[in-house]
Amino acid sequence: MSLSAFAQLQPIKSGVFHWDDFELKTSEGRISRPILEGVSTHFDYLEMHATTQAVGSKGSTAHANDDIEELVIVKEGTMEVMMNGESTILGSNGVLSLMPQQMHSLKNVGDTPLTYYVIRFRSKKPMKIERGVASGGTLTVNMDSTTYKPTRVGGVRSYFDRSTAMCERLEMHVTTLDRKVESHEPHTHIETEIILMISGETAQMIDGKEYTATAGDFYIMESGSLHGIRNTSEEPTTYFAFKWK
Repeated sequence: MSLSAFAQLQPIKSGVFHWDDFELKTSEGRISRPILEGVSTHFDYLEMHATTQAVGSKGSTAHANDDIEELVIVKEGTMEVMMNGESTILGSNGVLSLMPQQMHSLKNVGDTPLTYYVIRFRSKKPMKIERGVASGGTLTVNMDSTTYKPTRVGGVRSYFDRSTAMCERLEMHVTTLDRKVESHEPHTHIETEIILMISGETAQMIDGKEYTATAGDFYIMESGSLHGIRNTSEEPTTYFAFKWK
């Protein structure tokens, strides 16, 4: 049983989380990495973990979340998403935006280990299933189905920008920054945001404090935080950026 069953969850603070710092919990054919659990400006529950499924291991047991929405992001490997008897394949940097009350299971169907992040959340405002359905319901997106659009500092791939059962707005994209450039001037917004590193090296200023991150690490910026990211290396850097309210 989670510790949150016994103690009040604490607010999740802005900052950086490093892949190599995550505790490993192993079981047959599976490695789990608990990352964070708490509350945020818009969510009364926010939890994140990473899972690695070995080659040939049994997939997750089919289940549905009564009042939890999920984002699943494939870090590496090949994932089969099974929903309503239908199979969808996601490769590296593929994303599943999962509605509450959606029966699903996840399985490694590749010839290398499958590693993926799971972000689970429940809104402080009432869940609106009808709003989520009207916006497209559960959604899967592979990177190669998106269009790369050049920008003055690199390029961007839009995954989605929509409302969901839990969010008035949930927006997700992948940014590439050229060598030694910043994405934009430091700014604030009402949405909470996560930047999840895919490759390269970055520094992020959050409320006057500088943090650094590489592949597998991520930054979180709570609603209203002043922040700005830049590429600190001589090579391009790529990362997921997603925000919600």
